[in-house]
Parts: sequence; structure tokens; C-alpha cells
Amino acid sequence: MAFSANPLSLSVPEPVFESWLRDTGYLEILDQRTTDLHRHSSTTTVAATTASSDAAVTNSAAAAVSISNGVFVLIFSRIGTLLSLLTLNPFAKLTSDDFSGDTPSWTLQFVGSFDSYSFPSSPSQARLRVHENVKRYARNYASLFVLFFACSLYQKLFALVGLISCLALWDVLKLCGDRWGLEHRPVIKQSLIRIAQCATAVILFCTNVQMALFSALAVSYVVMILHASFRKLTPSKQSTSKEVNRRVLRS
Repeated sequence: MAFSANPLSLSVPEPVFESWLRDTGYLEILDQRTTDLHRHSSTTTVAATTASSDAAVTNSAAAAVSISNGVFVLIFSRIGTLLSLLTLNPFAKLTSDDFSGDTPSWTLQFVGSFDSYSFPSSPSQARLRVHENVKRYARNYASLFVLFFACSLYQKLFALVGLISCLALWDVLKLCGDRWGLEHRPVIKQSLIRIAQCATAVILFCTNVQMALFSALAVSYVVMILHASFRKLTPSKQSTSKEVNRRVLRS
């Protein structure tokens, strides 16, 4: 049996398909539709619980049990959604091109308004938000890490002195290499590099720079996960580009 050709049956790479979804705004529509469906289902559940409690007004114990069961289900579902973030790799779809663009606005795009945040209704919605928001706000998260690391070094002045000492050590080694012409003496150059590496490791370990780095990484990771999962997906491009893409697809 012969089948007619269908252009929709062509194999499209996943990055290209996700780029098309992002440019046409369907990711935002999917996120908003998932939130609306969850809100509608929650309202229906509450209404059903209220109706059952009204019907069983003569039995107050049964009504209390039904209401408490609904509350426990809601609490455990949200706890499960938060725990699913621990098994999520937020950098799975991050590429080097995400750091090459302009930094999104801190107030309008990154922070947004109060309506720009909502609790993810399911682990799948949380995964969608985290992967997309990490790509969109990669430069913002990197700036936050630098800020947290600077604050951590400010609180640990000994670690700051150790880091500056390591930078000065490598700068002196570079200046000496240029002055002494170590490019023509590879054995001496490699020996000095190994000595500088050992000295750097000892200085970083003794001044607890690794603890400052670890604390900055931990705080930055927590802030990134929470912000990316609670931040709603908003249009990343202007409506004009969306119209152009739609015209191209139609043609």
C-alpha cells in the first residue's frame, strides 16, 4: 500500500524544533496552558470537596477527613515537584552560544513582576522552565555567581589574599619568561610551570579559597534552580520576529 508524501513526517533535529518553538512563542503558550489546566483542576477538586462536605454536613468527621486529604495531596505533590529538581540537570541544553548574546534586562526580563512567578504544577513543567530559563538567563546567572564569589572573598579576606597571590605569581612567571626568553628553553619553562602549579595549589589550600568557591557555587546553584523553576516563560523575542517566522512557515 502506497502512502502519499507528508511534509510533516520529515525528521527534524531536536535543537531545531526547540528553536522553532522558542521563536514562535509556543513554549510560553505551553507553559501558560499547563498552569491554567492545573489551576482549573485544583478549583474543580476544591469545588468537589466543598460539595461533598456540604452533602455530609451531618457528618462533620467525614467532611474534615476529605478536606485534610485534599490538603495533604496538594502538599505532597508540591514536595514531589521540588524534590524532582534535585534530579534535574539544568545545563543539559545549555550551549556556548547562550553566553554570546546580550544580557537580558535585570528588572524587566530577569526579575519581572509578581505575576511572572508561579509554582510549577508538575515535574515536567519545572523541567521545561529550568531548561529554557537557564538558556535565556545564562549571562545573568553567571554574573550572580561572580557577585556571590566576590562577597564570599570579601567575608574571607585571607582567601582573597591567597587568590591575589596566585594571580601575582603567574603574572611574575609570565614576565620572567618573556624577559629570560624561556620560549627557547622548554625544559626550564616546564619546570617553572610545574613549580608554580604546586605553589598555587598549596596557597589555595592553605587560604581556603576552595571553600569560598564552593559556597559561591552552592548559593548560585540554589538561586538559579529556584528562579528558573518558578519564573514563568515569557516571550523572548518581539512580536515582529514571530510574525516574520509565521510568514516564512506559511510560504
